[in-house]
Amino acid sequence: MMITNRTIKRLALLLGLFGIVFSSACSVPNLEAPECTDSRLAAKELYSYHFGNEMRFSPENLKRREKFITPELFRSLQNAPPDADPFTTKDTDFPKAFRIGGCQVLDPAKTDVEVLLFWKTDTRTEQRTIHVEVVKEGEKWLVNKILN
Repeated sequence: MMITNRTIKRLALLLGLFGIVFSSACSVPNLEAPECTDSRLAAKELYSYHFGNEMRFSPENLKRREKFITPELFRSLQNAPPDADPFTTKDTDFPKAFRIGGCQVLDPAKTDVEVLLFWKTDTRTEQRTIHVEVVKEGEKWLVNKILN
């Protein structure tokens, strides 16, 4: 049997088409609700900013986080204890890292997002979970409550 350039081209085309069909058939579907995708991102943006900056409460630090939170949460935190961290433990025991966990849709404009907090030192390794309520106001998802 003689292999010609034409046969090689057909084989290459067939393998290419098979690869495209196979890779699209094997993709993992996104099973998360769109509300969770968007609200988890909003929570991640707040906590990324929070952990990357001064975590101690002050009126100035609260003002810097205003774009991530609802006006109601902003007002409720204005009288938070000085030097505490109202976005995590509500005290001066600041975690070292965070990770966004699970999400539950409460209604189309409200979700509950799990936030895992981590402490790691030479003498201590600890993990705690808090929950944040994230709501859709207009087109934007904002953190509305911090539950711990």
